[in-house]
Amino acid sequence: MQMFHGSIVALITPFKNGKLDENALEKLVLWHIEQGTNAIVPVGTTGESPTLTYDEHVNVVKIVAEVANKRIPIMAGAGSNNPYEAIDYSLKAQEANVDGLLHVAGYYNKPSQDGLYEHFKLVHDNTNLPIFIYNIPGRAIVNVQPNTLLKLSKLPRVMGIKDATGDLARPWIERSLIKKEGFTWLSGEDATQVSYNVAGGVGCISVTANVAPSLVAKVQKLTLEGKYDEARTLQDSLMALHSLMFKEPSPAGAKYAVSLLGLCSEEARLPIMPLSDETKVEIKTQMQKLGLI
Repeated sequence: MQMFHGSIVALITPFKNGKLDENALEKLVLWHIEQGTNAIVPVGTTGESPTLTYDEHVNVVKIVAEVANKRIPIMAGAGSNNPYEAIDYSLKAQEANVDGLLHVAGYYNKPSQDGLYEHFKLVHDNTNLPIFIYNIPGRAIVNVQPNTLLKLSKLPRVMGIKDATGDLARPWIERSLIKKEGFTWLSGEDATQVSYNVAGGVGCISVTANVAPSLVAKVQKLTLEGKYDEARTLQDSLMALHSLMFKEPSPAGAKYAVSLLGLCSEEARLPIMPLSDETKVEIKTQMQKLGLI
């Protein structure tokens, strides 16, 4: 099995009075290890990377890696639409002794497919860790096409894809092209995680795992054991919670839910707004139904 598989939490970044809450961050990492989370992605989209300062970004990765202490692997968010900034974040993550890097496609710049390839290649050639491509056209505008991913897979340390396209034909198409040993297909969407694994995926970088880590880990374990009927039944019970995580702009939903577990505050940074009272009630109700609170 690949190093990154199963339930991989897209970890929230806890704040307290506008500052990084280091104690809460440490607690979250330990809790995820106890709950059976298979790996952690700090400072991704759910970790509010766009609104972290440079020092905060570097510090979050450092704390997560130190607390995890190789008990579970860490894939540090290191992406940027500026490849030189992406290299810098990657080198800092290497210093923190993480296990892999997550690099998003060049948002805002709107590069061509050749431009995307050259962006990732420049990062690859100036860093030393396994790289996972994050394809999320809904946020990045650009879409890493299958032939571009095939070309990228020929770089020695490009080792996988986080697919948040919502296109369940993608893993079938990409797997027909890419025959690289150890190349890893990961879903970037909780709602499609079971279907994606049927198509050859081996895990999900999950928002809901912030709230229900043991249940998401169980869904993933069942799919990887080929127990798809059981996985489907459990996924059915989680679908309402998956949807609520994005009813209002993320990660407000996840942060509120984790605050109900007593692990951190619900505080997010602008321009993410606090949840409406209506959504709070819905999230709390679903968590109660699932026995989380």
